Amino acid sequence: MPDFDWKETFADRIGTAAEALRFIKPGNNIFIGTGCGQPQHLVDALVIHSRDVYDARIIHMLTMGSAPYVEDKFHDRFKTNTFFVADNVRHALDEGIGDYTPIFLSDIPREFESGRIPIDVALVSVSPPDKSGLCSLGVSVDIVKSAVANSKYVIAQVNANMPRTMGDSFVHVNKIDMLVPFDEPIITVEPIELDETLRRIGQNIARLVEDGSTIECGIGRIPQAMAEYLVDKKELGVHTEMFGDWIIDLIEAGAITCSKKTINRGKIVASFCMGSRRLYDYIDEHPFFDFRPTEYVNDPFVISQHEKMVGINVALEIDLTGQVCSDSLGYQFYSGIGGQVDFIRGAARSRGGKAIIAMPSTAKNGEVSRIVSHLTEGAGVVTTRGDVHYVVTEYGIAYLHGKSIRQRVLSLVGIAHPKFRNDLIQAAKAQQYIDEDQIELAWEHVRYPEELERRDTLKDGTEIFFRPVKPTDEPALSEMLYSLGSQSVQTRYFTHTMAFPHKDVQKLTNIDYENELAIVGVVPAPGGETIVAIAQYFLDPKTRAAEVAFIVHEEWQARGMGSFLLDHITRIAVRRGVKRFYAKVLPINKPMLAIFNNSGHEVSTEFDGEVFSIVCDLRGNHEQSQDQPDR
Repeated sequence: MPDFDWKETFADRIGTAAEALRFIKPGNNIFIGTGCGQPQHLVDALVIHSRDVYDARIIHMLTMGSAPYVEDKFHDRFKTNTFFVADNVRHALDEGIGDYTPIFLSDIPREFESGRIPIDVALVSVSPPDKSGLCSLGVSVDIVKSAVANSKYVIAQVNANMPRTMGDSFVHVNKIDMLVPFDEPIITVEPIELDETLRRIGQNIARLVEDGSTIECGIGRIPQAMAEYLVDKKELGVHTEMFGDWIIDLIEAGAITCSKKTINRGKIVASFCMGSRRLYDYIDEHPFFDFRPTEYVNDPFVISQHEKMVGINVALEIDLTGQVCSDSLGYQFYSGIGGQVDFIRGAARSRGGKAIIAMPSTAKNGEVSRIVSHLTEGAGVVTTRGDVHYVVTEYGIAYLHGKSIRQRVLSLVGIAHPKFRNDLIQAAKAQQYIDEDQIELAWEHVRYPEELERRDTLKDGTEIFFRPVKPTDEPALSEMLYSLGSQSVQTRYFTHTMAFPHKDVQKLTNIDYENELAIVGVVPAPGGETIVAIAQYFLDPKTRAAEVAFIVHEEWQARGMGSFLLDHITRIAVRRGVKRFYAKVLPINKPMLAIFNNSGHEVSTEFDGEVFSIVCDLRGNHEQSQDQPDR
């Protein structure tokens, strides 16, 4: 709008910061705009031009600029209350001169509207007004729009560098008492360098994101890491509290199209963003972005209307029962509740949705575990054990919702850092969360071999997922074993006994993956996965010969499952230098005899009148298997 001089048109509303701030009175509640949209010039002027103001209360959420009002010399003039503890005010809370209000982000606008949190003066940042008098709140709409609507006096820093964002992001100059022109760079948050831990977390999260999902995640290390592994996804949507530079790469890769969103189709919906100047230039007047206030974006009902809604949030620590602490380190308030619970509950109620808590497994350079036997004294619960669904670390994914304490313990131990796993198991035993005889392994030497995972399609077109067994598979494996018919039990265990107690089944699921290996075939189920087959081998390291055994559930027999299992586990064994398999097979187990005889390996068979002894020589297939890796 080169021909429009807004300063001339709205000259009667323009003033300097000093002129605007003289209306602040002692005891006023002063709101400061959010994140990178903080009006830095007004904040600096506040402490200079309010010398006669005492006991004013500063209210804000996350602010990224300086916070001079928390300096000791201004203690008598300003008190601070924040909804989210950022770096710039954390020391004030530590010293007892600041305050923190724990609250769901979606609830804050109602507090403003009702007057339970009154606002006398709002200091905000806006883009220059257009001919109609509309200013955009730019990179921070969130709770700022509600603060403007419910403040007695509004001072807006008009900054030509503020991007003009589209959506429900506009404020008319008639709602602003003083326009203060002052151009300065918008605060930026640059992308960070990622390490291997973060990349593995990002990769694990990406495994949970299906094509056509709508995602929520914020700024920082984990969303950036996750984005690297979403570039090949298709037709993703975005409904998120905030975003960073990662969103540009996913749009340009064609991963984010918003074409499958259930509501607000074709639009990225967010309430604020924090990133580089590249991001701010990208979103400026970009019609793909729809910025809306927090009361809409963070409403769990709105969130839940998106099918396949994936909410991704971070935690500081989680205990073995699933209690998530995200806002404090013991008694020290470190961040805030923010929108975590809004999106956890919204995503959980979405059809096909996934609520995810993600974090590195350790803190303090690996010195402490973030998965703990009990929360640190003073730590607060943000997401309850009843709300938690998926927990992700660099070591994998744990699904907790609807699971017992024992199942939760084993799931979380499985994604903890290996050096802390036995300590966690011992603590869980002491608390009687798990059985006293729960197996403890040398976890620092036991690695789940993710590279052995493989997907195949059976004869009838059913997709099956083959993967190494995990300690957390014990309930599912026990369920499969107890569902077997008597003939299947007899052909596998040479007995009609139907007892599969914990002490026996856990030996099948707690293995070293080297001398003992078990591959399970799983299919999706409402509670996660159902095990329908298992193949095991037990290696004698001296002879390099391994006993092999299979079980395929009756409902899944005659579909080629046994052949797939033998082929998969044989390829693994050959690469590991196993020379031969041997097995005992009853004459009535004709399908298993056929699988061995049709395996393509050199097979020798002896029958002693009761049982066949089968030996498969794997040495002749060494080169072939080297050239044909697992699919």
